[in-house]
Amino acid sequence: MRPVELNRLTVVEAADRYVELVRARTSTGALSAATAEVYARDVATFARLAGEGVVLDDMTGEDVDAVLLAFARKPDGRRAGGQEARPRAAGQSASSQARFRRSVSALFKHATLAGWVQINPMAAATVTARERGGLRAERRALTREQAQGLIGAARELGGGREGGAAAGAGHGAGADGGRSRRRDQRTELRDGLIVLMLATVGPRVSELVRANVEDFYTNDGVRYWRIFGKGGKTRDVPLPGDVARVLEVYLARGRGDSPEKALLLSWRGRRLARGDVQAVIDRVQRWVDPDRRRSVTPHGLRHTTATHLLADAVDMDAVRRVLGHSDLATLGRYRDELPGELEVAMRSHPLLRGLPASG
Repeated sequence: MRPVELNRLTVVEAADRYVELVRARTSTGALSAATAEVYARDVATFARLAGEGVVLDDMTGEDVDAVLLAFARKPDGRRAGGQEARPRAAGQSASSQARFRRSVSALFKHATLAGWVQINPMAAATVTARERGGLRAERRALTREQAQGLIGAARELGGGREGGAAAGAGHGAGADGGRSRRRDQRTELRDGLIVLMLATVGPRVSELVRANVEDFYTNDGVRYWRIFGKGGKTRDVPLPGDVARVLEVYLARGRGDSPEKALLLSWRGRRLARGDVQAVIDRVQRWVDPDRRRSVTPHGLRHTTATHLLADAVDMDAVRRVLGHSDLATLGRYRDELPGELEVAMRSHPLLRGLPASG
């Protein structure tokens, strides 16, 4: 049972209390001193990466994922120098990532029992450590070429393109794996809209599948989406013109006449489940040129939105409001590196503009 009253501890406060408990267990022999110190170190690292002022109960599975990936990219001090140093030492080993995830999971398991969180966010965290290769890199932002390839495929499907062998010519199996489907089972318009919204607006998956038809409205010729985010907060985000057009096509021809108020429906006419969204992205990816194709998760597309808006010098506070973050510090975790961006920055250095060329 959930506790009657929730104790809204910050991440640091929860980490301190948990570490005290872990160390106390060494006196009973339940844990070795070495194991307790590993837990303490991992939990302290988690608190630092999550943000010391963040309330533990406010963290979602996506927030935990962001911390896990941030840890994976941290330099491994044990391999930073000496004869054993290797090029891959820039990040944590797969075993270290798996250990860190176990430590975080143990923290949240205790937090759930102690009444520090209402729901354990680890149940919604999707980043896992593989036996080889560590955490999944595809959660990072797509490059511009990869993102445009995926968006281009989504626009084609969102324009009414239907699956099947004919439409899939030159693209392998096609959107439905080469299997012909009945007209009432075709979901190409919906799939295209989902990918466009994820890649350009960057909603959380929960926000996307919770969307209802009535959440979209027009003001002064601009189509808006009223997004109901976590913590009961709402934000009104204007849709890019291309996305608004695909939305209109989907509402007119792709959604069908259903009494269900949800925007996104399964072919059976029920609200789409958040677990179905990854399969939608994977289907659209099959229409992307192989040279521009890269696996990506829904949260990776949220990173893609943030990364490319910021790279294009969009105001940071505007990007924060689009994504629904409470502060700019959280936004920083969604800004991924892009290949070649440092070279571009140095070529157009503001202090060198307007100066005469050197001889």
